[in-house]
Amino acid sequence: MSVESNQNKDSADSTLSLPVYDSGNFNLFHLFEDFGSSDDFAASISSSRGSFAPDLLHSRLSFQDGGPLGKVKYTVTCYYAKSFEELRRSCCPSELDYLRSISRCKKWGAQGGKSNVFFAKSLDDRFIIKQVTKTELESFLQFGPDYFKYLSESISTGSPTCLAKILGIYQVTIKHLKGGKESKMDLLVMENLLFGRNITRLYDLKGSSRSRYNADSSRNKVLLDQNLIEAMPKSPIFVGNKAKRLLERAVWNDTSFLAGIDVMDYSLLVGVDEEKHELVLGIIDFMRQYTWDKHLETWVKSSGILGGPKNAAPTVVSPMQYKKRFRKAMSAYFIVIPEQWMPAIINPDQSLSNICEDDSQNASPE
Repeated sequence: MSVESNQNKDSADSTLSLPVYDSGNFNLFHLFEDFGSSDDFAASISSSRGSFAPDLLHSRLSFQDGGPLGKVKYTVTCYYAKSFEELRRSCCPSELDYLRSISRCKKWGAQGGKSNVFFAKSLDDRFIIKQVTKTELESFLQFGPDYFKYLSESISTGSPTCLAKILGIYQVTIKHLKGGKESKMDLLVMENLLFGRNITRLYDLKGSSRSRYNADSSRNKVLLDQNLIEAMPKSPIFVGNKAKRLLERAVWNDTSFLAGIDVMDYSLLVGVDEEKHELVLGIIDFMRQYTWDKHLETWVKSSGILGGPKNAAPTVVSPMQYKKRFRKAMSAYFIVIPEQWMPAIINPDQSLSNICEDDSQNASPE
């Protein structure tokens, strides 16, 4: 989702549009090995669909290839293979183009990401590959059907959403046949919200004031909630009334869905593109459900054992509490410019162009 904005100016251009999602079938072998040209690789994968070993939900592809240390067996488990394929089909007109995009990747040191978590990007910068933990994978395997249903309905009806699209989840296994050494990694592939953007400021917002400040505010650093609050008196983020309403509706829809599947601790990633006077927005990190360990962390932090401001709410709360706090904060972070100061919307996404035209078509907030 992108929203045109003005950074501390007397007047503002404000255009809100939804993204054109790029997606397709995925292959992750190039994260570990180089298998020749991307065209040859995409063609070989496209022609090998019949070698998948499917069950009711997941599929598995295995093949062998020679390496400097002997033959290596590669196995990729494609979780919810058919459902992801249907989601990608609704988002991208050409799966072959996607294969060419994802066939070559590079490791990426994502700012703000958890330490020791593997990140990569496709060389054309369109897609992000991220390692997922066992707990995150188990959570997604549980709520996956709800995720596909929610996105399918959002896309087909034009209901606003700002979820950063997860377009595939895989387990990649590499086994050296000589010696039997084996390594596994669980990965997700998602759209890169910042593709093609000149981002001058980047925020990761949770709606919490506890431990949400990054003292290193140099260029390319990910700033947090307190950084945004600190900057608001001198450099607020202005948006138009229609853009603000659409953002709030998207956040409302997404947080209702996430709370309903017991997911919390997600963030709103906000990139400021001052060149285009736009904000790039997307909810990320929504893979983890509220499990017993989160219950324990909630109790520890709310008890004050860890210190910090006594009037600051704990960063870990229940999904319903998190939803309410998140909505309130996101509404407060973006300041509305009066409509008479705004020009007409000039760049709506054509496929979902009716979203801003009639608020009465959507249910009012709870």
